Amino acid sequence: MSGVDLTVVVPAYDEERRLGPTLDLICAYLRGERPGGGPRAPFPGGREAGPWGEWELIVVDDGSRDRTREIAAAAAAREPRVHLVSGGRNRGKGHALRQGVLASYGRRVLVTDADLAAPIEELEALDKALTEGYAAAIGSRATPGATIETHQHRLRELLGRGGNYLIRGIAVPGIRDTQCGFKLFDGDVAREAFAASRLTGWGIDVEILRHLRRTGRPVVEVPVRWAHQEGSKVRALDYPKVLAELTLLRARGVRRADLLAPALFLAMSVALYWGRWSGGGPRHRYLPNSLQDQNQWEWFFAVTAEHVARLKDPLFTTLQNAPDGVNLMANTAMLGLSVPLAPVTRLFGPALSLALVLTLGLAATAGAWYRLIVRRLTPSRPAAALGAALAAFAPPMASHANAHPNFVVLFMVPLIVERVLRLCTEGRDRAVRHGAVLGLYTAYQVFLGEEPLLLAVLGLVLFLAGYGVVRRDAARAAWRPLARGLPVAAALCLPLVAYPLYWQFLGPQSYGRVPHGDNAANSPLALLSFAAGSLAGDVHTAARLAANPTEQNAFYGWPLVALAFAITVRLWARPVVRALAWTALAAAVLSLGPRIPVPRTGTVLPGPWALLAHLPLFESVIESRVAMVCAPVLGMLVALGVAALLPVRRRPSPHPSAAPAAPAGARTGRGMRALGLAAVAAALLPIAPAPLEAVDRVPVPPFIADGTWASYLDTGGGRTLVPVPLPDPGNAEALHWQTAAGLGFSVPGGYFNGPYGPERTGIYGAPPRWTSNLLRQVRYSGRVPPIGGAWRAQARRDLAYWRAGLVVLAPQPNDGALRRVLQELLGRAGRWVDGVWIWQLDGAATGVREVHRGS
Repeated sequence: MSGVDLTVVVPAYDEERRLGPTLDLICAYLRGERPGGGPRAPFPGGREAGPWGEWELIVVDDGSRDRTREIAAAAAAREPRVHLVSGGRNRGKGHALRQGVLASYGRRVLVTDADLAAPIEELEALDKALTEGYAAAIGSRATPGATIETHQHRLRELLGRGGNYLIRGIAVPGIRDTQCGFKLFDGDVAREAFAASRLTGWGIDVEILRHLRRTGRPVVEVPVRWAHQEGSKVRALDYPKVLAELTLLRARGVRRADLLAPALFLAMSVALYWGRWSGGGPRHRYLPNSLQDQNQWEWFFAVTAEHVARLKDPLFTTLQNAPDGVNLMANTAMLGLSVPLAPVTRLFGPALSLALVLTLGLAATAGAWYRLIVRRLTPSRPAAALGAALAAFAPPMASHANAHPNFVVLFMVPLIVERVLRLCTEGRDRAVRHGAVLGLYTAYQVFLGEEPLLLAVLGLVLFLAGYGVVRRDAARAAWRPLARGLPVAAALCLPLVAYPLYWQFLGPQSYGRVPHGDNAANSPLALLSFAAGSLAGDVHTAARLAANPTEQNAFYGWPLVALAFAITVRLWARPVVRALAWTALAAAVLSLGPRIPVPRTGTVLPGPWALLAHLPLFESVIESRVAMVCAPVLGMLVALGVAALLPVRRRPSPHPSAAPAAPAGARTGRGMRALGLAAVAAALLPIAPAPLEAVDRVPVPPFIADGTWASYLDTGGGRTLVPVPLPDPGNAEALHWQTAAGLGFSVPGGYFNGPYGPERTGIYGAPPRWTSNLLRQVRYSGRVPPIGGAWRAQARRDLAYWRAGLVVLAPQPNDGALRRVLQELLGRAGRWVDGVWIWQLDGAATGVREVHRGS
């Protein structure tokens, strides 16, 4: 039997009607008989062989209940090259195929269904593909060039396409027709793959394809003629069964390291935020280094949940900055998470929702970077885990972890990057699909954070440009699928985000650019120094080099910079390393701003950021944040460097497209390996983040917390509660009052981004008014200026503008001075009620109503 050239395997279950003619057609074709029964051509040496050489036909009866077995036995009696393999009971198509293939001897093995929906003559096209070096050729109905002569019922066809789409997404992306039963394999490869298979049902087709992909065997889809045959055994409910089989199979195939890595990232995130979760939980703990941002973010989550519950517009509210309101789309409300988490926020409060988003989002971001590194850079799981941890927990990320979930929850960014890379590398045939997925990913990221998306795009453009320079062939191959896929992405993304973006840029309380002053760039020293929250950090140095604790956007430390340089030199032969090094260097230089001061000199050099600073969108970016692009890039370089130091595992990569861990000659001996790993540890340990500082939260006054305020404020007429001083970016505790009161009242002022002046320049907080400025100055200075008639008249106008119904002064520094000012402005003393001083306003007492009518 070692001389068998071709084996044909036909699984059969209750096929008495179709099996006989099918076997006759196959045997006649393999014997070389002409259609209609013409004479055979002579063969050299008198061999009884056909154009396919020596062949055999194996029929596997899968426990049929009809005459299938008898028909196959009769065919075997007529033709000795036909063999019957019988099963005692019905076990499924997968079991039958496995029996047939493992019983085969052919150098090539064809599996075909008993209905011959793909004619046996299509074997020639598949054989040609194997001759070109492929390990398997799939007869495909979905590849350009295929011919479908007879269609199924329209509903059945739609169900089949939908099921096939889901199967492809779960198991074998890139293969269009996974379920066609006409496939030709290299014989040894087929027997290896089917011996390793476990499924007994229809899912075995996909299991075999996954095995081939995992072991690096090339597979090609070949267009064939296909015609629907009545009596098909595939039913609509079989697709969910296949999906269930494949999902279970995929779960069993997950490596232990792929489960340990997310668990590690979650543990790191919990440790970082342990101060929020301990000591009474998120409702009673505050991150002081968030400044006022924790109050702001909890308010965003609370107001979104309120609007979702009441079916109100989630893009605008007047609960803050009354009566003008706040454009929520023009603020970082993270609707992509605050909307789906609305039930959690309503049930357990915004503090818990924010804590969950920060903790789980940071871990998910690390997991997404881990997945990208494993798929695209190195299959070494320890190296990938270390690189992903650096990407997600680098000093800039830990800094923003205090206050900015939009810069911490970045799990969509690696998915977007990978989809762009797949669009570049998987050719034009997949461009539309990858473009569509990219469009959906991008649209969702818009609702998570637009500035991180802009920085991710900038970093990706830098990387692709660098890689295109060092790999001109890859650039030439990528531009066509990019040109085809990116318009698809835009066509799908833009309709989803068009109205929210219109509201953001042209709706009420929209604004233009947000200037950040001349000190928004990084100092060159910041790139080499240690962040305040790092183990080796120095609070005073970090404070001198960064605007505040939440904006320490570089601070990678000189040991990590030196390590990245060493890895780049060591692995310089790899194009991806050169492209990553260029990306990190370019992003670091851009983060230095339009003018780069040379440390310890008076010299100032022009910076490349000047080319971008006045472009739309970029004009509102804090340029020091561009250095955050370096975090994942450095993580990838470290992953590649560590992978080059670790011993080679003698097993095939699960991702044939993944690059090897290191080029030939890059691996070192045991002593150098230990030295290299020690250098990695020495570079990473100093920048490891310490747990974020957390303190007990300032309690909400009982007047607010217990609901007493409702007895003194008529909110039905749009009257507002005026905290003293008015909330602003420096003191937004009143937003916490609102969330504690269930958003039952509106407040003037606030902490948000809104317009100022005729040019609608973006500022933080509400446009100042005379009275709000006065109260703020008294709060911070403790000095009470002379209050005359002009001040009182102005206070009446401002209170009327704010539609004030109740003024509330809580105990705080300089509250005595504030109380005297309010007595002078309002013409009467306040009342002490449940822990606060209050002034209830009405027309008789203040003239507010009359001023409001006349204003």
